[in-house]
Amino acid sequence: MSADVQSFRIAASDLNGRMRGKRLPLDFLGKIEGGKTRMPLSVLNVDITGADIEGSPLVFETGDADGTLRPTSRGTLPMPWLSGAAALIPATMMNEDGTPFEGDPRQALVRVLDRYARRGWQVRAATEMEFYLLDDSGKAPAPALNPHTGRPLQGSEICSLDTLDAFEPFFNDLYEACAAMGIPAQSALSEAGTGQFEIDIDHRDALEAADNAWLFKTLVKGLARKHGMAASFLPKPFEGEAGSGMHLHFSVVDSTGRNVFDDGSETGNDTLRSAVAGCLETMRDATLIFAPHGPSYDRMVPGAHAPTAVCWGYENRTVALRIPAGPAAARRIEHRVAGGDICAHLLLAAILGGAIDGIERAATPPAPTVGNAYEEACPQLAESWAEAITLFEQSEAIKRIFHPRLVENLVMTKRQEMARLEEIPREDHWKIYLESV
Repeated sequence: MSADVQSFRIAASDLNGRMRGKRLPLDFLGKIEGGKTRMPLSVLNVDITGADIEGSPLVFETGDADGTLRPTSRGTLPMPWLSGAAALIPATMMNEDGTPFEGDPRQALVRVLDRYARRGWQVRAATEMEFYLLDDSGKAPAPALNPHTGRPLQGSEICSLDTLDAFEPFFNDLYEACAAMGIPAQSALSEAGTGQFEIDIDHRDALEAADNAWLFKTLVKGLARKHGMAASFLPKPFEGEAGSGMHLHFSVVDSTGRNVFDDGSETGNDTLRSAVAGCLETMRDATLIFAPHGPSYDRMVPGAHAPTAVCWGYENRTVALRIPAGPAAARRIEHRVAGGDICAHLLLAAILGGAIDGIERAATPPAPTVGNAYEEACPQLAESWAEAITLFEQSEAIKRIFHPRLVENLVMTKRQEMARLEEIPREDHWKIYLESV
């Protein structure tokens, strides 16, 4: 920790993946580290605008009771997007009696990972994070200005080094900040959209991977502002441009470090196929996790590089679940459905929860898809936000993954957000979501 730190932030993730917490002076550090920082439990279940959920049992029925913010093992992190010397302490929410608060997305993931741990297994996960750099100074967002020319970016520049190099100061600061925060950022590339980029974050323990994704989104948005731009993980900020997704790669190792999906073949073993089956069986009902906001569904268009068909295949980028080629010892599953606007902890909980559910039941998947999945007669994800909310609420598979309290809280949150979004002209929706997701 830097000696010139003047203040601290302690924060946990709400159901939309936004940081909720407090700013505290330096002399409160002992209180923070002792897990004595209090905050209403309802704060983790507010809507995208930060408003209480009408009718939530967490508010008036309980007197808006407090929980305590307990620091995670991450420790104290710098906040490079701020001009002053400040530090962030990532936290998780506990009930007054010291038990985990089941409305905390991070606790939902811990709950799922415990099922793997009971088998002596550990999940390793990596993410591919896509985002846009934007100019939001006008009436509508526009592609960021090229720092070299001062003019807006023009057209798709897939894997263009010229485009990356134009934003070299931003990416230099971003990689330096990732290193300082312990986020293992790897390759960066210019993506298909105008001003769209992707950064891959290396494999780590699944809980750490979710924390990394959560921290990375806040970091990117903050640093972009520092460089005079906006950054957004909104899945479809521009009509006619590529959508931004978040692909998740995961494998599972046993206590000896052996990949439990590996049988030495190119196809993997029955454990891998059962994990695939479980993911497929829960996918449609979990659409709300993969596409949690109204604008999320602008990206979910067949044939537009965002998988909408519930299917899987080997080395096939048109399917929802891809089994990449490579060494057998590195056999893994790539889940390609989610948009960039997800809550990272809920996303990993939904995907890994489906996988372990399939493994526990020794489920069998359908035959893998060969060729263009958009042309196959496969089951489809929920087609609308309203349908996704209803499926999530009624699903027996979801109830095997998430605590009933979290299901209830998320459903109430999304129905309130949906009602409020209907009151706002569509052309103004971006003002709510551009940076909040």
